[in-house]
Amino acid sequence: MQQVVMLSSLAEPKMIKVSTVGEKKNVGLIELHRPKALNALCSELMDEVSDHMKRFNEDKSIGAIVITGSDKAFAAGADIMEMMDKKFADIYTGHFLANWTEVANSKKPVIAAVKGFCLGGGCEFAMMCDIIYAAENAHFGQPEIKIGTIPGAGGTQRLTRVVGKSLAMEMCLTGERINAYEAQQAGLVSKIFPTDKVVNEAIKLGERIAAQSPLIVQMAKEAIFPTDKVVNEAIKLGERIAAQSPLIVQMAKEAFERRLFHTTFATKDRKEGMTAFAEKRSPQWNSE
Repeated sequence: MQQVVMLSSLAEPKMIKVSTVGEKKNVGLIELHRPKALNALCSELMDEVSDHMKRFNEDKSIGAIVITGSDKAFAAGADIMEMMDKKFADIYTGHFLANWTEVANSKKPVIAAVKGFCLGGGCEFAMMCDIIYAAENAHFGQPEIKIGTIPGAGGTQRLTRVVGKSLAMEMCLTGERINAYEAQQAGLVSKIFPTDKVVNEAIKLGERIAAQSPLIVQMAKEAIFPTDKVVNEAIKLGERIAAQSPLIVQMAKEAFERRLFHTTFATKDRKEGMTAFAEKRSPQWNSE
C-alpha cells in the first residue's frame, strides 16, 4: 500500500485531491474529483490543478507527478455548461484555456493514469502529460466536432504527432473513440493495466523516475519534447536555428488551432451544438 501525505500550505482544493505518495513520498498525486460531472474540466478545477502543479514543480522533494481521475472517467471533456453561453469576444479576449499550460510546461515528468472516459479536453489534458498509462476500460476521443467546435488545447497537433495524420483526422472529423488497446497500438498509450492497478503502477513509475538525478531527468525530458516555455525562450533569444526548427512551426500550429477554436464561438453551429448537448437532442446544423 502506498504511503500518502496530504499537502496543507495551499487553500484546500474543492475539485481535486492532492497528496504525496510512494515509499519516499517523492511523487505528487493529483486526483480530479468532480464525480457528478465525470471530471469535466471547468476553469476552477484547472486553476486548482495549475496551482498544485506549480507547488510540485517548486518542491525539491518531488521527482515526478501523477494525474488521475475516477474509475468512470479521467475527464469526460471540458465543461460544456461553462462554455455554452460564451461568445467569440469572451473566449478570444479572456484567454480561454490559458490556465491549462502548467502541465505541458512542467519541469518534472507528468504521468497520466487514465481510467474510463478520456474525451475532448480530457484527452488533450492527458496528452499534455509525458507518459500515459491506461486502464483496460479507458476510451480516448476528440468529439468536439459533434458539438460544433474543434479541439482548442493542442488536441489536433498533439494527437497528430502521436498517432499520425490519418487516425487523427478520423478521430477529429467524426468524433469517434478508440479503446485502450487501439490507443496503445497507435502510440498514444505506453502501457495498459487492470483498472484497480493503473494508478499504483503509475506511482511506481514515478518512483523509478524520482530515483534518478532530477537535473538529468529534466534535461532528458526537454531533449525528447521541449516545453512550450523552452521554445518561447528560444524565440525571445532570437536563435535563428530554433526559429527555423520544425518544433517552432508546430508551436505556431498549436497557436493557430487555439484561435480557430476561439473563432468557432462566433458561429451559430457552435451554439446549437452545445445547446443540443445540454438538451440531450441531436443538433440541427446550418453552417452559420
